[in-house]
Amino acid sequence: MVVKFKRLNDNAVVPAKAHPTDAGCDLVATSCSLDSDGNVVYGTGLAIEIPAGHMGLLFPRSSNAKQNLLLCNSVGVIDSDYRGEVMLKFKPVGGEKRYNIGDRVAQLIIMPYPNVEFEETDELSATIRGAGGYGSTGK
Repeated sequence: MVVKFKRLNDNAVVPAKAHPTDAGCDLVATSCSLDSDGNVVYGTGLAIEIPAGHMGLLFPRSSNAKQNLLLCNSVGVIDSDYRGEVMLKFKPVGGEKRYNIGDRVAQLIIMPYPNVEFEETDELSATIRGAGGYGSTGK
């Protein structure tokens, strides 16, 4: 799959995998700011053209465990019609350990998604689990 991208500044880095078998492509911070809620916002300097029928998923990298930051929406979703800069918003969680400009701050995974239609019904199929939710397996 070929995915088009546009550099929005001279420091933008092409998304890349560290290893050929990696699922995600690393994204590099080209800017850092604080929003009005005190969140740390990293820009990547990239706009990406996600193919129709696909979505871009933004995950924190495993190195995020060394930072005092949590990705605000856990997993970011880039819709195929979005053409703005890919940005990541992190909530500070104590301490000052943060990514620097030039650091890899997230990973992008592009996935297809099904075209879903919802149908209302009075009955759902029975399963062994049924309506058992949180903690229903006793673990």
